[in-house]
Amino acid sequence: MKSLDVDVVVIGGGSTGAGVVRDVAMRGYKAVLVDRVDLAQGTSGRFHGLLHSGGRYVVSDPNSARECAEENEILTRIQASCIETTGGMFVTGPDDDPEFGDRFLKGAAENGVPATEITVAEALKREPRVNRAIKRAISVQDGSVDGWQLVWTAAQSAMEYGAKVLTYHKVTKIEREGDTVSAVICHDAKTGEDVRIGCHFILNCAGAWAGQIAGMAGCHDVEVVPGRGIMIAMNHRLVNTVVNRLIYPADGDIIVPVHTVCVIGTTDVKAPDPDNLPIPRDEVQQMFDAGEVLIPGFRKARAVHAWSGARPLVKDSRVGAGDTRHMSRGMSVLDHSERDGLKGLLTISGGKLTTYRLMAEHIVDAMEKQTGTPHACRTAEEACPGGATDGTAHTYTVTHRLHDREQDRMHDQILCECELMSRRMFTDKLAEQPTG
Repeated sequence: MKSLDVDVVVIGGGSTGAGVVRDVAMRGYKAVLVDRVDLAQGTSGRFHGLLHSGGRYVVSDPNSARECAEENEILTRIQASCIETTGGMFVTGPDDDPEFGDRFLKGAAENGVPATEITVAEALKREPRVNRAIKRAISVQDGSVDGWQLVWTAAQSAMEYGAKVLTYHKVTKIEREGDTVSAVICHDAKTGEDVRIGCHFILNCAGAWAGQIAGMAGCHDVEVVPGRGIMIAMNHRLVNTVVNRLIYPADGDIIVPVHTVCVIGTTDVKAPDPDNLPIPRDEVQQMFDAGEVLIPGFRKARAVHAWSGARPLVKDSRVGAGDTRHMSRGMSVLDHSERDGLKGLLTISGGKLTTYRLMAEHIVDAMEKQTGTPHACRTAEEACPGGATDGTAHTYTVTHRLHDREQDRMHDQILCECELMSRRMFTDKLAEQPTG
C-alpha cells in the first residue's frame, strides 16, 4: 500500500472541495484533495450555469441572497475567465401576481442585492423573444458561470501553493486513533492500488455524499438531503440575459445562456440515492411547458442534452422531509467533535456554487478554531489563474469559443455543441490520458 502524510485531507472534488483545498493550502497547510472520479463530476458539473445575483432568494432565503450578492462580485474578480456577465432580469408572467415584485424589491433593498425595475418595453428590447404579455421586469446582476473551469482554476491555484489533487481515488475507510482521525484510505481506480494518507484533519466536502463519508468515520445519521433537479440545454441561445420568473422559486422558472446554448431548470425532488438520478419524461415535458411561459416557441428549439444533479441540502425541520424546494440554500458546518466526540473531522453541506469560496472560508475557519492555529483567509483578495484583483482580467463573451473554432470549423467535426468540442480536441485528450 502506498502512503503519504499531510496536515489536511479534503474529500470531494466539486467546487466546495476545490475551494477548501485552495484555502487550506494558502494558509500554509500541507494538503491533499481526493475524489472518486474527476473534478466537478458530481453536482458542480450538473447545474444550470447560473452565477447568482442573490435575486432568486431575496424573499425565500434572505441570508443566501446576501451571500450570493457578495460572492458574485468576488468571483467576477478572482475567476473572471470562468464567468460571462450576462446580466439578468426577473419578469412577471401573464398569470403571475404582479404584487410579488414589490416584495422582491423590498427584499433586494434589505439584503444588498442590486435590483432595478425597468419598463416592459425596455425588457422586450433587451430580450425580444421574451413573452410579450409580461407585466413587470426587474434587472439584476445574474451571470453565467462555467462550473468546470471554476473548479479547475481553483484547484490549479491550490496546486501552485503545494497542494496535491488525487482524482479517481475513492475513499474506502477513515482510520482513527481513539477520539481523533488519523488517516484516509483510498483506492486508486486507475492503478488498482490502495493509498493510505496520514493526516491531522479531514474536511468532508462530499456534498450529497457527505453522509456516506461521515459514516466511514463512525459518525452516522448525518442528514444531507439530495434534492434532484433536471435541466435541459437547448441548441442555441434563445436569450442572452438570464431570464427568471418573478415568483417565489418554482420548477422551470429560469433560463440561463451558457456559452453557445441556453439551459432551462430546474425541478426539485428528494432523491433516495445521489448516484441514481433519473430524468423522468414528465419532468422533461414540464420544463418545455415552463419554457413556453417565458419564451413563446421554446418547444420549437432543439433540445441537445438533458441531465440531472443532486443538491446537497441541509435537512430543515421547518419543512417536510421530502419538500426539498423549500429547504434552505444556506450552508452548514458540522463539527463532529461536538456531535460525535470525534476530533479532526468537519462536514460542510448546503450552499450554492456561487458561494463556494465563502463555504471554504467558513469550514477552514472552523478547523482553525479547533486546532487553535488561526491564519487570515486570503482567497477573496488573491486571484485564481485567469482572474485578477486589479481590474485587468476580462470575463468571457459568447464568441470566445467560436473564435477558437474559426480555423478548423470546416474540416474538424464538432462533437459537442454545448462545449464546442471538436473531434480532434477529444482524440488529443484521449491520447494524453489513455487510462482516463
